[in-house]
Amino acid sequence: MDIYNSAREFMKRSGNPTQWPPDYPSEKLILSDISNGNSYVVTVGNRIAGTFAFIIGEDPTYSRIEGCWLNNRPYGTIHRLASDGSTKGVADECLKFCKALADNIRIDTHKDNTVMLNWIKRSGFKECGVIYVYDGSPRIAFHYDSMNM
Repeated sequence: MDIYNSAREFMKRSGNPTQWPPDYPSEKLILSDISNGNSYVVTVGNRIAGTFAFIIGEDPTYSRIEGCWLNNRPYGTIHRLASDGSTKGVADECLKFCKALADNIRIDTHKDNTVMLNWIKRSGFKECGVIYVYDGSPRIAFHYDSMNM
């Protein structure tokens, strides 16, 4: 939870104060990710430097998009990617891991999350449109399809 608190503070300082409210992600959600086998960490030595969820299968928030996905094949979704801020390359390590599990990956982020938007675009994801998360707020949706790169 400390990593998520650090990430939330970084987002505020970077001009993205509303994407993750103080109670997101909740400890209950993180424990659910862990118990479902969807929670992963990025380590540097013996220290956890970052964390993320990677969920293979249909994501309910992605069932409706204002736009169009690159394909309708099975996919994995990266959620809740966060770093403690001490190490560069946490997101790159996350994506490397996810690519080893799936060739079709989706991700979304808030329009004000310029750091994440830049990384997503630089990493080969294609912008596909807008989806709406659990509270109804919009997110820019992206898709990575290694079969059509």
